[in-house]
Amino acid sequence: MALVSPQAVLITGATGFVGMELLARHLERSDRHVIAPVRAADDRAAADRIDGVLRELFGASAGRYGERVEAVAADLTAPGLGLPQRRLEEIAERVDHIIHSAASVSFSLPIDEARAINVDGTRRLLQLAELARERGGLERYCHVSTAYVSGTHAGRFREDELDVGQQFRNTYEQSKFEAEQLVRAHGELPTTILRPSIVVGDRRSGWTAAFNVLYWPLRAFARGLYSAVPAIPSAPVDVVSIDYVADAIYDLCMGPGGVGETYHLTAGAHASSIAELAELASRYFHRPPPRVLAPAEFASFAETATGVRRSALEESQVLFPYFAIRTVFDDTRARARLEPAGIRVSPLADYLERLLDFATRTRWGKRPLSRAAALAG
Repeated sequence: MALVSPQAVLITGATGFVGMELLARHLERSDRHVIAPVRAADDRAAADRIDGVLRELFGASAGRYGERVEAVAADLTAPGLGLPQRRLEEIAERVDHIIHSAASVSFSLPIDEARAINVDGTRRLLQLAELARERGGLERYCHVSTAYVSGTHAGRFREDELDVGQQFRNTYEQSKFEAEQLVRAHGELPTTILRPSIVVGDRRSGWTAAFNVLYWPLRAFARGLYSAVPAIPSAPVDVVSIDYVADAIYDLCMGPGGVGETYHLTAGAHASSIAELAELASRYFHRPPPRVLAPAEFASFAETATGVRRSALEESQVLFPYFAIRTVFDDTRARARLEPAGIRVSPLADYLERLLDFATRTRWGKRPLSRAAALAG
C-alpha cells in the first residue's frame, strides 16, 4: 500500500548507484515528492541530470515520475548546501525525512579531500536536519555509512559498536568512521544509521550502475591478468545486492521504530570466502583458479611473475587488503527487523552468475544497458 504524506523526503546521492535505487523505491512505493540535491550549475542542469536518472530507472515510463522529483542545484560540502538562506529554510519546512547517501567511495583520495566530501557533507546535512527539526517536521535522518567503519578490527563487529580501537586501511574507511561520529554526536536528532558492506548488482537481473570494488578483480581475472592473488582463502567476502540494500534502507527509514539504531546491511552468516569466490569465478570464466598467496609471498611473486600484470596491480591493489580481512559483521538487529517484512539477504553464490552475465554482456559497462531494460529481461 502506498504511503501518503504532505511532506517530502530529501535524498542525497540520487545520481549515484545506491541513491538512484532509493529514489526508485520512493517513487514506486509511495506518493511522496522527493527533493534531490544535485551538484550542477543551476536547477535546470540539476533537473537534466535527474531526468537522465529517471530514464535509466524507468525507461519509457520515466515521465510518470518526473513531476514528483524536484532537483536542486546544491553543493553538499558548502555552508547551507550552497543555497540562499530563504531556499534552505523553505526546503527544511517541507521535508520530514532526510536520507543522506551521497559520498565519495574512492579508497585513494587524500584524507583532506575524503573528509571534505564524507565528513563535511554529513555536517551540512545534519545542519539541515536540525533546521527541519526546529520547524517541527523532521521524523528521521537516515545516514548511509559502511560496514567497513570497522577498519582493521578482527573478529565480530556488532551493530552497536563503532570505536573499538581499530585502524583504517584507507581514507574512505576513516572518513566514513568520522562521519558516523558526527551523526552519533547529534543525539537530539531522530537518526538511523545504515551500514552496507560491498554492494553489487541486482540479484534478479545482474544490473549495476557501478563496475567497481568487487568487479575490478573479477574483470582482471576474466582477462587473464591474475594467476595469483594476495589473500587468505578463508577470509570472508561480505557482499550484498543492491536490491537488498535499497529495500532494507527504505523499510528501516520509512517504517516505524529504528530511531537511534544502527543496522548492518551485510551478508553476515551468508558471507562468501575468498576461496569460494575464486572457485565460482574460475568455473564461470573457464580458467584455472588463481594461486592464493599470503600477502608477503605475493609481493615477492609479483616482482617476477608474468601472470600478474602491472596495470591489473595498479587498478586493484587498493582492494588487496580486503582479501585478507578478518572481520565478521553481526547483522542480528537488521535481520530481526527485516526478515519478518520479507527482506532477506542471499548468498553471493546464488546470483554471482547473473552479475557476471550482465557484466560480460555490457563489456563491464562499456556497452551500457539501462536498469529498465535489464529488469525487463
